[in-house]
Amino acid sequence: QVQLVESGGGLVQAGGSLRLSCAVSGGASNNYGMGWFRQAPGKERDFAAGISGGGYTTYYADSVKGRFTISRDDSKNTVYLQMNSLNADDTAVYYCAARKPGVAPRGRDGYEYWGQGTQVTVSS
Repeated sequence: QVQLVESGGGLVQAGGSLRLSCAVSGGASNNYGMGWFRQAPGKERDFAAGISGGGYTTYYADSVKGRFTISRDDSKNTVYLQMNSLNADDTAVYYCAARKPGVAPRGRDGYEYWGQGTQVTVSS
């Protein structure tokens, strides 16, 4: 069974930074594309950032572009989300997800595996 486990969430003041990690285990291919999604209370789970299986291409929602950076270290089976200049609108549960090669990177439906999420809270 493939498992994705997020970590690194917490409480941070507006303007601060956090780095989330997603540890992948259970035999998922290192060619899988990876994504970070986020869901605030009462809202849909939305795409935040994605990275191709080879790590050469990244994708960002307009709301996070320039502030968030997604990266991967396949030797450690880990994906990261560096979040800078955080604001209150970034408060959400952040989920790591994995998709097979060739699947569109920005949509929820194409991702096969999901983590349980990690809470990020930004105070004003």
